[in-house]
Amino acid sequence: MASVLLPRHLRQPFYDVYAFCRTADDLADESANPEVALQGLDHFQHQLDVAFAGHPEEPLFIALQATICQFQIPKQPFDDLLDAFRQDQRRNRYESMDELFDYCRRSANPVGHIVLHLGKSSTPENCVLSNHICTGLQLVNFWQDVARDYAMDRIYVPSEQMRQYGVDEAMFSQTTTPEPLRRLLASECERAEKMFHDGLPLAKSVTPWLSNDVKLFAHGGLQTLRAIRRIQYDVLGSRPTVGKRQQFGLVLKALLRRL
Repeated sequence: MASVLLPRHLRQPFYDVYAFCRTADDLADESANPEVALQGLDHFQHQLDVAFAGHPEEPLFIALQATICQFQIPKQPFDDLLDAFRQDQRRNRYESMDELFDYCRRSANPVGHIVLHLGKSSTPENCVLSNHICTGLQLVNFWQDVARDYAMDRIYVPSEQMRQYGVDEAMFSQTTTPEPLRRLLASECERAEKMFHDGLPLAKSVTPWLSNDVKLFAHGGLQTLRAIRRIQYDVLGSRPTVGKRQQFGLVLKALLRRL
């Protein structure tokens, strides 16, 4: 989140937000079991509540409260993120894309809304464009991590899509990706790509220093899509990644304003 493209004085506020998101995500995914995860997330929710009430208790939330006050960030995006993380402990299958989009609305889009506040660029129109990019990033992460998610007994591919392409759950346990699942992923990658292109006009309507970061987020997602396509959607055989050289190239292009 806090790339070299950020003005130096804004890096700490980004670190504060990242610390919240990273810690909450780790509580959800790295705890011993769902019960322990929910306990940790409930404690995190309490700490967030008292921080917004003006009485932060733990160091992370003392730092976060300062950023919240400085940039007048509302509480809802933070609540939504914790709600999505709790949902991961209770739900591991989705029936439709609408259900998955509702999850993305709480698991991904709030991060974009927080960043818009940090950039003093939060408008209804910008939030809609940001949602395209953030949901696109969440979808790409799902398709990149099909094998990892299945190892945690999570399938984010909606059942409706699975039936449409003739995919059954047993396919997720294979060491190479069956053809029906590859076709499904190809279609979903196209959907995610369109979301990035729909959201990229955001770069023209945010404060100038944030513009390149917006482009970097979107183009990072597009690069991950290319990585998935390079392995012909065999996400069960190997996890597609964007290499350090490609990451450096993106940052360099952003610095040169060539994204």
